[in-house]
Amino acid sequence: MATGSEAGKPAEVVLEWPKQDKKRMLHAVYRVGDLDRTIKCYTECFGMKLLRKRDVPEEKYTNAFLGFGPEDSNFALELTYNYGVDKYDIGAGFGHFAIAHEDVYKLAETIKSSSCCKITREPGPVKGGSTVIAFAPDPDGYMFELIQRGPTPEPLCQVMLRVGELDRSIMFYEKALGMKLLRKKDVPQYKYTIAMMGYAEEDKTTVLELTYNYGVTEYNKGNAYAQVAIGTDDVYKSAEAVELVTKELGGKILRQPGPLPGLNTKITSFLDPDGWKVVLVDHADFLKELH
Repeated sequence: MATGSEAGKPAEVVLEWPKQDKKRMLHAVYRVGDLDRTIKCYTECFGMKLLRKRDVPEEKYTNAFLGFGPEDSNFALELTYNYGVDKYDIGAGFGHFAIAHEDVYKLAETIKSSSCCKITREPGPVKGGSTVIAFAPDPDGYMFELIQRGPTPEPLCQVMLRVGELDRSIMFYEKALGMKLLRKKDVPQYKYTIAMMGYAEEDKTTVLELTYNYGVTEYNKGNAYAQVAIGTDDVYKSAEAVELVTKELGGKILRQPGPLPGLNTKITSFLDPDGWKVVLVDHADFLKELH
């Protein structure tokens, strides 16, 4: 068990911060082969809005941010197009993004009538349950689960990642990032267990859905999905807590906390015990960047 941080603070003081911090899921970052094609798919098929777009020619990439509401209150998908790269390997570790909708049957018909997306699992109740779902891959092969649900402030409701040891991951996200375990469900007939982790209830926010498939301890992550970004009130205190928890449970700090050159937005980044990347962003700096 960790007993203290490098700064000499007692572990219990360092680990108190994630419980007090007002963290918020900001966006997921991933790479696409044709930015305009993906924007068309997300706006026409899924009903998202294009929130902003930025071209960085000196670094040879373009970003587009899409979502269902403004970035200062809602989760967004940050698409990255690297000049000249039209194909990526999604790998086996990334699972899906999820969209909550009041009528999945109707949404599926909209998707079917478009030229840019398709339905690979027809709308209907989930196996062994009553929730109506469907699946629709985007043009790059990223899977979107469509979930029937009443009105919600955050339709972009899940990022699903596969992990090799579920209890270790739950403990990591609780201790390092202050997330709550909202729900855990074991499905022995299909040999998997899921855990929903987040900062508010599932129908109010974007959650991380962590999936453990019996007996599978690691996954090829490919080079397509990059990371999730989370807002924090203090990247320095947050990085201290993450560093302490990585010593106990695995993972590692990739970038020490501090301002990004040219932007002055303070960030820190790290890998969780499965190697999934998370970036913590100073929330006040993030809001300045938007406005």
